[in-house]
Amino acid sequence: MTLLHLQLLSAALFAIGLYGVLARRNAVLILLAIELMLNAVNINLIGFAAFLDPGRVLGQVLVVFVITVAAAEVGLALAIILRLYRNRGTVNVDEISIMKG
Repeated sequence: MTLLHLQLLSAALFAIGLYGVLARRNAVLILLAIELMLNAVNINLIGFAAFLDPGRVLGQVLVVFVITVAAAEVGLALAIILRLYRNRGTVNVDEISIMKG
């Protein structure tokens, strides 16, 4: 497996995630698509770290930080989505107008 294979896999996952963010109306599915995009970035970071600088662990350290930020983002986003569902009765992003004045 070469770096090109990992980049193609990462690009495909990122494109699927981007489509999920742009095409979905459900907030939970949008959150899952964002996580897919973050995992594509992680695959890219690990690929570059493994092929370009095998002696250092900078890519792995960056991936750990990205995973930590993604976990915090999921926790906060799910809390917001649950609160919106309790208040509005839906998680459809087209029907949620709580931020409008």
